Amino acid sequence: MRYLDPKNDLTFKKVFGQHPHLLRSFLNALLPLDEGQEIVSLEYLPTELVPEVPLFKHSIVDVRCLDNRGRQFIVEMQMLWTNSFKSRVLFNASKAYVGQLDRGRQYAGLQPVYALSLVNEVFEPTSPAFYHHYRFVHTTEPDKRLEGLELIFVELPKFRADTLVSKRMQVLWLRYLTEIKDNSEYVSPDLQATPELEKAVEYLRESAFSRGELAGYDKYWDAISSERSLMSGALSDGLAMGLEQGTRQGIEQGIEQGLALAAQNQREATRAQARKMLANGLAPGLVAELTGLTEAEVAAL
Repeated sequence: MRYLDPKNDLTFKKVFGQHPHLLRSFLNALLPLDEGQEIVSLEYLPTELVPEVPLFKHSIVDVRCLDNRGRQFIVEMQMLWTNSFKSRVLFNASKAYVGQLDRGRQYAGLQPVYALSLVNEVFEPTSPAFYHHYRFVHTTEPDKRLEGLELIFVELPKFRADTLVSKRMQVLWLRYLTEIKDNSEYVSPDLQATPELEKAVEYLRESAFSRGELAGYDKYWDAISSERSLMSGALSDGLAMGLEQGTRQGIEQGIEQGLALAAQNQREATRAQARKMLANGLAPGLVAELTGLTEAEVAAL
């Protein structure tokens, strides 16, 4: 029996985007919740409420949840790390925070928003920690803080199974994400010792996916690889252009032009992938879901 990687867009959505009880368990394990605090309900965010940032489309699950104290949370997973991603996370969390006023609440009734980001990259190379928790604190009196936005970043490549953490389920869920690779034939019994993890592992069985889903699974990894190459090439081209001009303005313009070119190339690559999927008989709706294109864009191909 073979298993698929849970970090893929398709598999992560199948496990956590279709089974709220598994996502609740996952979030209760990963978020910095106080003793006795737990998540009681979830609301999956429609894609149109999630701001799109060019080049960084690989956000896997966007969800707002409510805990037993009325606090809101956002969770999303990102496969590529750049400084721009931090801005997106802050933007999404801020949007959820101020969006509460649309329901007629007063400022005093605003609830804090937590943003949990699982990053399959090392973005803090000088720090041995894999778990990074940011919040608003007084610069000289850190015990004083403002309730509002809290950001949590987890660097998956840094996690080790022998890491000392206070939550057993946190270790198990992170092992689930990091130990099960593409085409794995063995899963540790430890990862199937609880009902939640047992089900989550079961949903990764390759036999549970259709041919069309498996094609989308492979296309996702191709897109990640292509996007990473495009980003690297765009930045290199932009820096080279800027250095030739010999001014800071030239560097900034070169990077901007390089990123714009990379975005255009990525769009063309996505359309090409969609055409192949359609040619192989995949339904337009499934093609739209797997590629991130709208149904109208797929229909126009």
